[in-house]
Amino acid sequence: MELYPDWWRGAVIYQIYPRSFQDSNGDGIGDLRGIMERLPYIASLGVDVIWISPFFTSPMKDFGYDVSDYCDVDPMFGTLSDFDALVATAHRLGIKVLIDLVLSHSSDQHPWFKESRSSRDNPKSNWYVWADAKPDGTPPNNWLSIFGGSAWAWDATRLQYYLHNFLSSQPDLNFHEPAVQEELLDIARFWLERGVNGFRLDTINFYVHDYDLRDNPPLPPERRNASIAPAVNPYNHQEHLYDKNRPENLEFLRRFRAVLDTYDAAAVGEVGDAQRGLEILGEYTSGGDKVQMCYAFEFLSPDAPSAARFAAVLRHADHVAPEGWACWAFSNHDVMRHISRWNLTPAAARAYATLMMCLRGSVCLYQGEELGLQEAELHFDDLQDPYGIQFWPEYKGRDGCRTPMVWVADNQNGGFSGGKPWLPVAREHLGLAVDAQERAPDALLHHYRRAIAFRHAHRALSRGTMRNLHVSGEVLSFFREEAGEELFCAFNLSHDPATLYLPEGNWVPVGQELNSSGAGEDGLVHLGPWQPCLVVRR
Repeated sequence: MELYPDWWRGAVIYQIYPRSFQDSNGDGIGDLRGIMERLPYIASLGVDVIWISPFFTSPMKDFGYDVSDYCDVDPMFGTLSDFDALVATAHRLGIKVLIDLVLSHSSDQHPWFKESRSSRDNPKSNWYVWADAKPDGTPPNNWLSIFGGSAWAWDATRLQYYLHNFLSSQPDLNFHEPAVQEELLDIARFWLERGVNGFRLDTINFYVHDYDLRDNPPLPPERRNASIAPAVNPYNHQEHLYDKNRPENLEFLRRFRAVLDTYDAAAVGEVGDAQRGLEILGEYTSGGDKVQMCYAFEFLSPDAPSAARFAAVLRHADHVAPEGWACWAFSNHDVMRHISRWNLTPAAARAYATLMMCLRGSVCLYQGEELGLQEAELHFDDLQDPYGIQFWPEYKGRDGCRTPMVWVADNQNGGFSGGKPWLPVAREHLGLAVDAQERAPDALLHHYRRAIAFRHAHRALSRGTMRNLHVSGEVLSFFREEAGEELFCAFNLSHDPATLYLPEGNWVPVGQELNSSGAGEDGLVHLGPWQPCLVVRR
C-alpha cells in the first residue's frame, strides 16, 4: 500500500469493536474473519482507515482492554494468520489499519504481573507500580480508580499495594522502569512488522505516574464534569495532577514516535482528562516528534453541542493546541450513542455528520453511527460491562453502545451471528440494518457516504486551515482554505429557519447532495432547520 508521510492528516477513521461487528463462526462473538468479510462494506463508505479495538489474548474482564499477551490474538477472535489476512485485504481495498494498543496497564493474568507479584526482588519486581501501605494499613495515597473506589489493591504475596487506574485486574505498568519502555516499543515493532499502519493508544495520558506518589488535590464542584467518568463516580472529585498527565510522559512519546517514523506509521492517542484534555492534546501532538493525533472528548459530551459550544471548543483548541491535530468523534465504545445522547432528529443527525466532515482535524466514526443506531436498552441481567454493573441503575454502563452491528433487517440477530449474540441485538435496530438502508435512497447511510466523499473532494476540508469562526444565533460559520481552494461553511444547528449573508466575493454552491442551501441574488442565504450552506470561492 502506497503511503505518504502525513497520510493520517484529515483522514476519516472507522472504529470497529470486534466483539460486535461480525461473527463468522456462530459462537455469538464477532471475530477477525468477520471483520474481513465486511471490509467491502467499509470500503464502500469511503473511509481511509479502520481502528480495531483490542483483539489480543485476554481474560476479558474489560473485554480486551486487559491484555495477557500483547503479541497474539485471543482464540475467540481468531489467529495471527487471520489478522494477517485481514490486513492484506484491507490494504488491497485501499484501507489502512490502526490497532488499539493498551500500554498503560496489562491484565493481572499477564506473565509479567505474575512474576512481578511473586516477590520484591525478582527480575520484573519493578515492572508494575508497587507501594507500601501507610502505617495504618491504608493505601499509599488518595488516588481513585475510574471504575470506582481506590486505585490501589492489596497483594497478599508482596504485602504491598499495586496501582490500578481501572479494574483491580488491570495493574498499571511502571513507565519509570526502562525495561518496561523497551518491551512496549518492541511490541509496537512486532505489529508494525505485520503491516499495521499505526495505533490508537488507549489512555495515553495515564502512562506515567508521579514517582513520589503525591496526593491529588480536591477539585472544586464547579469544575467537575462527567466527560471521563459518570457523575456518580467520585473520581470526578479530584484534580488528577499526579496519577496521570505527568510531564515525564513526553519523552516516552518521543521514543514511540521515532519507532512510528521508521514505518511511516501514525498514532492517535486517547487523552482522558475532563479539565485539560485539549491542552494535553496540544502538548502530545506538537513539534512533530510525539504522536500525530489525539482523540478529543469535547464532542462526546452529554449535551448536544450548540453553535456557540462548537465555536468555543474550536477556538480553545486553536489557542492551546496551535500546532496540534485533533481527531474528532461524536460516539465510541465508551459513551452513549450520540443519536440518543443528543436526542437527534434525522435532519439533525445529517447536519452534525456534514459538520464533522468540514472540521479541521481527523474524524473518527463508530460502527453503526452511519446507520443512526440509537443506544440500546438492556435489562440488568443482560449486562456484561463491569462499569455498568457497578453503578447500575444511575449509570447503565457501556453495553448499550456495544450491541451487535445490524446487517440484515429480517433476521432476529441482524445478520451478526448464527448463534446467540454475546449482547442482545436491539429490536429497534433491525429496521436500520445495512440492507434496509441500502435500498432506501434517503437513508442516513447514503448521507454519510456523500459527506465523506465531499470531504475527500475538497482538500481544504481534510487538510486546510480554519479561520473566522462566527456564531449568529444557532448558525455556525467558518472558512476552510488550502492550496488556493477556499470554502465557506455555515450550519444552522436548530429546528428554526435562519438567514445569513454570504461574505463578499464570487461564491459557487457545492454540496447540493448534502442539502446545502444556495444564495439568492442579493447574497442572502435562507437556511432551513438543520441545513448547511457550502460554497467555494471561484
